[in-house]
Amino acid sequence: MELAGLSVWCFAIAAIGGLAGLVLGNLRLPLVIALASSAAAGGGANIAISGLAAATASATHIRAGRVNWRLFAWMAPPSIAGALGGGYLAGVAPERALLVVVACVLLYSGIDLLRWQPRERRQEAGERDRPLDVRAAVISGALIGLLGGFVGLLLGSLRLPALLRLVGETPARAVGTNVAVGVLVGAAGLAGHLPSAPPDWDLVAAGAAGSIPGAFLGARLTGRLTERQLVRALAIVLLVAAAATGAQALR
Repeated sequence: MELAGLSVWCFAIAAIGGLAGLVLGNLRLPLVIALASSAAAGGGANIAISGLAAATASATHIRAGRVNWRLFAWMAPPSIAGALGGGYLAGVAPERALLVVVACVLLYSGIDLLRWQPRERRQEAGERDRPLDVRAAVISGALIGLLGGFVGLLLGSLRLPALLRLVGETPARAVGTNVAVGVLVGAAGLAGHLPSAPPDWDLVAAGAAGSIPGAFLGARLTGRLTERQLVRALAIVLLVAAAATGAQALR
């Protein structure tokens, strides 16, 4: 029953996340950790599920031409290296420290979403003429990959704002590029967990069973919901999850 419930929850999260171009592993993580044999094993399972969901969603974005492959080539390698290091550290760090980091990431994500404001639309031609900051892509990719591998998240919710605000990519291609990078981050984070904290494979199987069809559905329905309503709801859920994870760390 627990695995069935996880599968249903993963389907809902992947479908909602696909609408916004995110995997939303933040919302899945507390439940996966609660069902896992340890926090580190739960983080490994969660990042594996996220990678599978991202791979499913990225296929739709690639067909729609939403991936900037040049930017992907710059951002993916440091993201992979960071995720490998973070995944290894998750197995050797104290479990309480891991839970505290998870709570802080969730809290930050929730507050950041509460402060979200819709961007003014710019002309596509003007956005394409704007030079991209490749150095910002490399640095942010490495740092977000390291943190994501450590806590068991792809952290597309942090990488997407970086692509928009720091790198200067257009919203449509930032969404596709973010998901494509997330596929490799998920694989690297899982590989980093294997030597010191192998994931619970039954959780990976149950999560994938729900996330793959959910991500496919969400990616096909991208843009169908009101962004403001979706973001506000996600912010509230993230803050609740941060409080629950923080309480678990204190215990």
